[in-house]
Amino acid sequence: MAEEKKNATNHYLYYPDDQWVPKWSWLAYGFRPIFLVLAPYMIISMLLWGLVWGGVFNISFMNDILTWHIYEMVFGVATAGIMAFLFTGLPELFPGWIPVVGWRLSLIVLWWLLGRVSFWMIDIVGIGIVASVNLSLLVWILWHAKDVILDPLQRHASLAYTIVVIFAIESWFFAAMLGYAQTSSMEILKVAVGAFVVLTLLALRRVNMEAINEMMEDEEIDDVFIAPPPRYNLAIFTVIIFTIVELLYPTNSILGWIGLAVGAAMLGILNDYILKDEYILNQPYVWYLSSIVIMMALGYAFMGYALLTNGEGINHFRHFITSGGIGLAYLMVMIIVSFVHTGRHLIFNIWTHLMVGLMIIATLMRALIPFFEEYSSFLYLSSSIVWVVPFVIYIGLFFRYLVNPRADGVKG
Repeated sequence: MAEEKKNATNHYLYYPDDQWVPKWSWLAYGFRPIFLVLAPYMIISMLLWGLVWGGVFNISFMNDILTWHIYEMVFGVATAGIMAFLFTGLPELFPGWIPVVGWRLSLIVLWWLLGRVSFWMIDIVGIGIVASVNLSLLVWILWHAKDVILDPLQRHASLAYTIVVIFAIESWFFAAMLGYAQTSSMEILKVAVGAFVVLTLLALRRVNMEAINEMMEDEEIDDVFIAPPPRYNLAIFTVIIFTIVELLYPTNSILGWIGLAVGAAMLGILNDYILKDEYILNQPYVWYLSSIVIMMALGYAFMGYALLTNGEGINHFRHFITSGGIGLAYLMVMIIVSFVHTGRHLIFNIWTHLMVGLMIIATLMRALIPFFEEYSSFLYLSSSIVWVVPFVIYIGLFFRYLVNPRADGVKG
């Protein structure tokens, strides 16, 4: 019990002084309020988009609904994911980093919510207001993480550099939408997807090591899981090459071969789960986390296949990457953090199986529409409904953890 208490407090040694400790538990650590608003927002927004694409009703969004749909699902949602990862992960990755809690944390979450409200009211407030609110939030996030960039040892600096690139891409997007840049906004959003895949892989490597080692400790497996950089670096390199070539030469057949190469590089990451002395491939969290990589690998491989054949269905196949890989990454981070960082063991049950399984099913329904075009309207709507069910289950299972003190009595 003493050892369990020690491990639980390792990430919280530099919690703010008593005068900064929030009165409410849901403001006691960065992930808590973010997950409390992100899960409902995922549900509401995805259902709205499903109704739109299913033909139930129309919304204008400055007469460019597809572009703004992609923007919100790429940048709007992902900004909350960046906030949750940084606010929760930086105190762990950099001992001595004081967490953002209390009223300061609530202001940042309200800032993100203001960005979402401005987005849905874009026809009223205009692109400039939406750009100002959302870009200024990323500026603050980068300022908060500036010591990561300036770290003399450059530990985890790749995360911060990638966020800088994402800020530049979002600025580029708004410049194009306001007429200050000539690049197609859709092409910019494709670049953004590539940048978020890179960020997901960088974060996934760190989440893998925490979650798998936590699981192995609970299961009394006498080994240490290490996710060495080379396989992730190879996957990241191929993603960057694919993204650049798609921007400059979107119809060149070489892009198809690069897509297949990305898929192969992604699948190479799965070799990390094969340990020298212990067998962990039968552990549910290994399957959960490996599914993220598999979904993204399928996306790039299917796009590569399409580019080498008839060129159709590429944007549908991209949903393997976005709805599947990145979406599943959100879900897994929310599950893992909601267990571990509320002082609980990382457990699995029928509900965690169901959450991951439904998200994979929803992705298959959405991404494979080119093979079942006669059912496209049904698949648009039904895949959206299936995709949000895991977040409904998440609310039912984890919200009580997020609004109550840690189970082990530790602050945070």
